Amino acid sequence: MAERILIAGCGDLGERVARLLLQRGDEVYALRRHPPEDDHGIRWLAADLTCTETLAALPSGIQQLVYLPASKTREPDAYRAVYLDGLRNVLGALDGASLKRVLFVSSSGVYGEHGDEWVDETTPPAPQGFNGQVLCEAEQWLAHQPIETVALRLAGLYGPGRLQLIHRLRAGQMRAPRVQRHWANRMHVEDAAAAIVHLRGLRDPQHVYVGVDDTPLPLDVLYDHLAALIGAPPVADGPGPAGIGSKRLSNARLRASGFQLRWPDSREGYAACLRDKPAS
Repeated sequence: MAERILIAGCGDLGERVARLLLQRGDEVYALRRHPPEDDHGIRWLAADLTCTETLAALPSGIQQLVYLPASKTREPDAYRAVYLDGLRNVLGALDGASLKRVLFVSSSGVYGEHGDEWVDETTPPAPQGFNGQVLCEAEQWLAHQPIETVALRLAGLYGPGRLQLIHRLRAGQMRAPRVQRHWANRMHVEDAAAAIVHLRGLRDPQHVYVGVDDTPLPLDVLYDHLAALIGAPPVADGPGPAGIGSKRLSNARLRASGFQLRWPDSREGYAACLRDKPAS
């Protein structure tokens, strides 16, 4: 059934979600500080999540909220302003009588260090960085609101326009531990958008889902594979990413809900990106 949906913080991922929702026949409003001129059927709203005055004219009758903003800077105060205060601002500005579900796009950064262990929705959050701490706090606040809520904890996204890793491999800037494994978890941005749309229409959803592909890989395995694809040398031995923690993310709950990935293995997904638009 078609619904009136608001995407708050509509960047690249949000626009992909919006286009998929429009294909389903939904009425899609998208909020951004500086909306683009071309709408392509999207009803753009100019507003700032951190400024309540700009949210006073949100449309009535919104039935679902998809909340997926991006912080302008990687600073604790900026994260809190967008992910926690902004969430409160938007919910306070919407008509609670019509709103049926909130889908909060979170991050696997809410998890900590788990070595080689599998991590899923039952694993207690233990964020190592301030970003994961703020997202965890926002999830917990939202879960206590008198409305149906879903949090989607996305792994690292890649895809068209998201090939920074390829550029850094070309430049020889990457390192990966080769003795003690550090796990890489990825999801193609198209699959992430499709997962959000899937959860938007799911009956009786769980409160939390992990968004990741089928194939977590040791960091050195992924980096070496991508380096070979672009003709770069294997990466040198070195420490894993700081403040993230090693873990193997499981998408079993998402798949059990009926979701199907287009790109179950990031090695295939990256190869497709390079074939379609070679990284320079």
